[in-house]
Amino acid sequence: MKERLQKLISAAGLCSRRRAEEWIAQGKVTVNGDLARLGDSADPETDAILVSGEPLPAAPGRTTTILLYKPRGAVTTLSDEKGRSTVAELLPPELGRLYPVGRLDRFSEGLLLMTNDGALAQRLTHPAEEVDKTYRLWVSGWTDEALPLLRRPLVLDGKKIQAPRVELLWQRNGVCELEITIHEGRNRQIRRMAQAAGLTVTRLKRVAEGPLRLGDLKPGQWRRLTEAEVAALNES
Repeated sequence: MKERLQKLISAAGLCSRRRAEEWIAQGKVTVNGDLARLGDSADPETDAILVSGEPLPAAPGRTTTILLYKPRGAVTTLSDEKGRSTVAELLPPELGRLYPVGRLDRFSEGLLLMTNDGALAQRLTHPAEEVDKTYRLWVSGWTDEALPLLRRPLVLDGKKIQAPRVELLWQRNGVCELEITIHEGRNRQIRRMAQAAGLTVTRLKRVAEGPLRLGDLKPGQWRRLTEAEVAALNES
């Protein structure tokens, strides 16, 4: 929702509204790269607001959650001591510091939520919540015996996982595409399930989490979640 810039700057805790008006008049505020003027409004959820060249901080109580298409090769972390590409580098600085919700390993791709809402992140990653996650899986070494092996409830990390939902989408000459929905999120769970069934994973892509789907996003693209989507996540 759009609000007057001086109100947004004040709400972010930078200064009073009167001082914010002075900063705008002095040319210290830009919106989407354009110099702001007194009387201008902006939406902090969709506009890039800079004050003296720095992104406008989120107002207390304001949270941001985005859905990112994590590309293969990017590490699910904010920084990497080995110098590898991270998911944080895919986001513009005006979003502020967002943290990954759960993980996708370096060579997997697809839907990754990032947020500064700690309560939401805790809810989605807590083992008791069992938020469904759906993956597309391309494998080689397929045989008819692999399907019942994939559908069985394995023991991983000393704990028995729930039986996943597994659908064979197509198969040809030992190569196939599967859709798998799991309820937990053990480390490299899908890859370990495939290995236990005698399969070799050639591509792994997360396409849904709870009520959210990856949709038409391309690798490296992202979008903000709507209030309705965040509410649906909290209820999932």
